[in-house]
Amino acid sequence: MSSEAENLFKLLPALYRIRDAERGGPLEALCGVLAEQLALLREDLAQLYDDQFIETCAEWVAPYLGGLIGYSPIHGVTEQTISARAEVANTIAARRRKGTASVLEQLARDTTGWPAHVVEFFERLRCTQHMNHVRPRNHGTVDLRRWEPLERQGSAFDSLAHTLDVRAIERQGGRYGIPNVGLFLWRLELLSLTRSPAVRVDDQRFRFSPLGIDLQLYSLPEAVDADAGFSEACHVPEPLSRRVLDRDLAQHYGPKKSLLVEADGGVVDRVQICNLADSASGWAHLPTDAVSIDPVLGRLAFPSDRAPEEVRVTFHYAFSARAAGGEYERGASFTQPGPADVTVARGSGLRAALAAVGRGGLVEIADSGRYEEALALRARADAHIEVRAANQQRPIVVLEDALQVRLAAGAVVTLNGLLIAGGLSVTSHGGAGPRLLRLRHCTLVPGRALTAAGEPLAPDAPALLIDASETTVEIEDCIVGAIRAEPGAQVQIARSIVDATARTRTAFSARAAAAPGATLSLRESTVVGRVHTERLELASNSIITAARAAGDVTSQLVWSERLQQGCIRFCALPLDSLVPRPYHCQSDSLVAFTSLCYGTPGYGQLASYVPSEIRCGADDEGELGAFHDLYAPQREANLKLRLQEYLRFGLEAGVFFAS
Repeated sequence: MSSEAENLFKLLPALYRIRDAERGGPLEALCGVLAEQLALLREDLAQLYDDQFIETCAEWVAPYLGGLIGYSPIHGVTEQTISARAEVANTIAARRRKGTASVLEQLARDTTGWPAHVVEFFERLRCTQHMNHVRPRNHGTVDLRRWEPLERQGSAFDSLAHTLDVRAIERQGGRYGIPNVGLFLWRLELLSLTRSPAVRVDDQRFRFSPLGIDLQLYSLPEAVDADAGFSEACHVPEPLSRRVLDRDLAQHYGPKKSLLVEADGGVVDRVQICNLADSASGWAHLPTDAVSIDPVLGRLAFPSDRAPEEVRVTFHYAFSARAAGGEYERGASFTQPGPADVTVARGSGLRAALAAVGRGGLVEIADSGRYEEALALRARADAHIEVRAANQQRPIVVLEDALQVRLAAGAVVTLNGLLIAGGLSVTSHGGAGPRLLRLRHCTLVPGRALTAAGEPLAPDAPALLIDASETTVEIEDCIVGAIRAEPGAQVQIARSIVDATARTRTAFSARAAAAPGATLSLRESTVVGRVHTERLELASNSIITAARAAGDVTSQLVWSERLQQGCIRFCALPLDSLVPRPYHCQSDSLVAFTSLCYGTPGYGQLASYVPSEIRCGADDEGELGAFHDLYAPQREANLKLRLQEYLRFGLEAGVFFAS
């Protein structure tokens, strides 16, 4: 009996308790039932009291409390906006500062989940100053002796004086006008790479990028102090320039900072920042006494008399989303919880590990190292194998020839979190039966590998070759190059980019250029290049962009052999596509990207000027393509909704994407 039931039973007269014991305790049992209901009633009353306060109320009550103060709900598409609790709690305080630039900046961060900075453009107008309100920083002409204002010209932190611009700021036309307020947003996600082996050019020169290409390094932003007012350049993920890094080296260089260099197991303490661009003799300005770093090109040079054996670098780079592998949380995508049957690290042992798990098991790569081995994986019948990077690690696998994956009937193989340069080949062995290959958070480098200039090494070579019937290949949150899949297989792609390295090349087909490839399914994905499939089973919220080369008079750019089977909905694709009847689709001529060069920060990102038919063309009014689940249009709509409430009368606001 619980204490509640016991206390209730003791309230009865002793005579009733004695007679109840003689009859087997039915009254005592009734008191137990009543005590349970009393406990539920007490809990309900306590919750009703808690529901009167936003800090302690149930989640479903928060919008109703918000309704009492005129709170307007927004799209819950980010971690900050899934719950209305925080915004309702801050509404009264925000309204007390209504119309100020600081509250607009705070609202921009809270409603979009992106770093933000607000600029009052009327303060940057070049004008005759009143003697009672002198602005010493507002110079009529540019001071050529000060490098930082010149370097930041045109950015969110531009401090130069400008002439009047009378175009409407709401359409991102004009900026520097009397009623204008600009809200700058940084859409790119900042990702890290920790203790990654630098790619050696020679004994003296190295590159930060594990792919051996030039790479812009980014600064690790500091936390914004809500009481400090406006954010500064140090509070947003900005590309590191040479001058800024040279001036603020102590702020950006070191453990748990923007970048760090380790040589032969020790931290490099003496570094200098300089321009290591190409010159007639190799790289310009090679050092003689200190280690040189170029953050714009992602290059590293040692003095000739101190050539190290091993160099590891820690740095930050930018990408649109947490996809295609990286040092971010991926635990929910694991198929086997662990612990690993075989763990490998420090760039060796992966070949032996794959050979050891042919009958089933888990191989985990424990670091963000570089693995240069000839690899093959042979999965036996009904084997379940997972080869993955450890959570929040990003290893690179560099192959001279494609990774060979052979699947027997009933085999299930999962690759997770790997960056693979060299391609992947899938074949079958043994008897007939279904097979499954999963690619999650992986990158199969388009063009198989990249040159030092960032160009695809083999632009016409497929990155994924599927020559196995009765095989299903699932690709989720990945970047892959061109796919060649023989009929009889199924390829299901979600939230991924398939890049043939050019719109004029073929992104999906069989091995023979004129033959149709396997059955294809696309969900929230971007395909760059031609598509020829035996059946386009589904294409939803996706982009397929392709073009003909000069003088090309071949057949359709997107071609499904079976026109009576399949579903094409809410997509962008070429107008002359031969596919099942499309529903609510647009022409790919409306599509534009920030960049289609793999390895650049804006790779695959829709340009800010694309029309609403593409930016809001999905079935839920989100953007089409691989980054649909970022819900960028909904974030922007959240901000514009709040601007209607908090923008001071007489001012006009414009939203600008800084990245």
